[in-house]
Amino acid sequence: MIYVSHVLPVNNIDSAPLTRAQLWDGLVMKANNALPFVAAMSECTVTDRISDTVFDRDIVVNGQASTERITLQEPKRVVFTRIAGSVLGTIANEIEGDDDDLRLRFSFALVIPDVEPGSAEESAYAEGMKSEYLKAVESTIATVRRMTGPPTA
Repeated sequence: MIYVSHVLPVNNIDSAPLTRAQLWDGLVMKANNALPFVAAMSECTVTDRISDTVFDRDIVVNGQASTERITLQEPKRVVFTRIAGSVLGTIANEIEGDDDDLRLRFSFALVIPDVEPGSAEESAYAEGMKSEYLKAVESTIATVRRMTGPPTA
């Protein structure tokens, strides 16, 4: 199993600040349709609404199909549990800090079939995943900023 966790600041002096509520709304939009947020994703279709906060979606990322169960834990965390596909596990996007120091943490714990735990192959896969997810989180923050517009008072 590979595990990676990384935190990115949401606001900087070069852009209009986002509020916690705006970031949460953006994460919910991403959970429902990640295509505008994740460049490596070519398909994203919600297939089953289990409740207001739990649903399944089929995705294709870098040509690999998976099914994820999404759990919205308002107003803090979105959990993506891979329930079908070649790589299974959990990915989380978590809002940390207050509006003055807003951060977005992404974490993943994934099992890669037919790869020896602790091997160089597993480490290389983990680094590639970290790089992909870092890009996805940076893109998510930028897309949320574009979609939500300036904060409201």
